[in-house]
Amino acid sequence: MVQVYHRERTVDGHQIFYREAGDPAAPTLVLLHGYPTSSFMFRHLIPLLADSFHVVAPDHLGFGLSDAPSTSEVDYSFDLLADITEGLLADLGVDRYAIYVQDYGAPVGWRLALRRPEAITAIITQSGNAYDEGFVEDFWEPVLAYQRSQDATTEAAIRGALSLDAIRWQYAHGVADTTLVDPEAWAHDHALVSRPGNDLVQLALFRDYATNVALYPQVHEYFRTSQVPLLAVWGEGDEIFGPDGARAFSRDLPDAEVHLVPGGHFLLESAVHEVADLIRDFLGSRVTGA
Repeated sequence: MVQVYHRERTVDGHQIFYREAGDPAAPTLVLLHGYPTSSFMFRHLIPLLADSFHVVAPDHLGFGLSDAPSTSEVDYSFDLLADITEGLLADLGVDRYAIYVQDYGAPVGWRLALRRPEAITAIITQSGNAYDEGFVEDFWEPVLAYQRSQDATTEAAIRGALSLDAIRWQYAHGVADTTLVDPEAWAHDHALVSRPGNDLVQLALFRDYATNVALYPQVHEYFRTSQVPLLAVWGEGDEIFGPDGARAFSRDLPDAEVHLVPGGHFLLESAVHEVADLIRDFLGSRVTGA
């Protein structure tokens, strides 16, 4: 039976929680979660991979069980989240690794790859966008409006995304049988983003998301020059990052593997075994030692 360890490290003065499993001598896979969740989203995936891979899944600063200092103490940005992740991996002695990116995990992963392209052995992206294609307008227009102008109206629309109903929708939409989705997932996420002051953390990151789109040309150049092995496995019913976001990777990475799987934004809740099989096959054929 695979053992999953629940650990903490101090990075730049902050306690960072992470899950770890597998032999550290095996190829490393770093799992980077999205909004509004944490490494909790990988709780079922980690045991399915840890017999063959060394798996590390941190909670971003401000999320999950990691420290969540207030916005008066910390200037939250995706650069900061990447800094913390980079520091954690350095502290763990991880210098070569594949990344699995989802939602917010994607801009963190892209920054890691741009800083040290030689460190990245492969990429798995699951609703982790890198192109203008895939942004579903109905979901993103309120975010864009808030980025353009912060006022009572635009902020109220964004604050709606922090509600229990909105978080439940993120998990349930696109899933044919919603009884496959564990209600504990959205209850867990909502409880943590509802901590005093965490709303301001999330608002800061919604504003900073504009920097991620501005980074896309550099990410595309990285893809073209590195031809990094990439697997895009996407919920075909995702109404946040639509399937066009998955298909777009083939533009700069002609050998990318693209799989659209029945499900939604949090695909692991309803199709974890299918995703795990795709990852094992992909890494087994593309990463030396896997």
